[in-house]
Amino acid sequence: MSSLPVLACAVSDRPIITLTTDFGLRDPYVGAMKGVIASIAPGASVFDISHDVAPQDIEGGAFLIAAACPYYPSHAVHVGVVDPGVGTDRRPVAIATKRGTFVGPDNGLFSRVLLELGEAEVIDATLRGARAFQLSDPGFHLPDVSATFHGRDIFAPVAAHLAVGVPPEDVGVALQELSLGPLSIPEKSEGVVIGRITHVDRFGNAITNISSDLLPVRALIEVGGVVLQGIARTYQDGDLVALVGSAGVLEVAAREDSAARILRLHPGDPCVVRTAV
Repeated sequence: MSSLPVLACAVSDRPIITLTTDFGLRDPYVGAMKGVIASIAPGASVFDISHDVAPQDIEGGAFLIAAACPYYPSHAVHVGVVDPGVGTDRRPVAIATKRGTFVGPDNGLFSRVLLELGEAEVIDATLRGARAFQLSDPGFHLPDVSATFHGRDIFAPVAAHLAVGVPPEDVGVALQELSLGPLSIPEKSEGVVIGRITHVDRFGNAITNISSDLLPVRALIEVGGVVLQGIARTYQDGDLVALVGSAGVLEVAAREDSAARILRLHPGDPCVVRTAV
């Protein structure tokens, strides 16, 4: 047991980069990004959060990043590429926080993790603790930047340089605020919380944007044309249940089945929580 602290200390110095994209794995896009990273930071450990984000689903990608990235060491660099505006005037950014550095498009992809870490304001995305930089220095990009593949030509090389110790302020100019993008915030009034489905996982669990602290002790959940009574503890507590999942938000689930299929739920569908009387 005495060797564990020494091993942990040694591993903590290893560069870590995570990747979250909507590229899938049938095309060469993820492989090309990993090749760029390996050329610049050959000793980096590269972890895949997911490449199955639905195409152009910024909010779905934001959920996955917020759910996984805080569990990595604070020196990790997290690359997100869900970028329908690639090649336009949307800004490429790096965002340094207390729980890691995020690299990708300024389109709301990192809004959820910044808000959950307390690094940005909900109302106007003003930074609070985090430091953001527009990736304006071409010296950290590939020599030939494609208008359609910033993941390979800008985000991967910048992330690799950051992972091996380049300070974030060296990669571009400082920014004071970021785009919230399509991030949805639940609406709360007396006795009612109105949220929506933000992600459906591979089990068919419909995951909402309603955090556990917004749930009343006695809750009625209206979703997909049904009303569920109370908050369950596990997926086995009923044929169709509402519960707080591992991400700390309300989910709708079916025991050994797909709630999304049964209720025909999709990202963007409403979910209303009322206080039972």
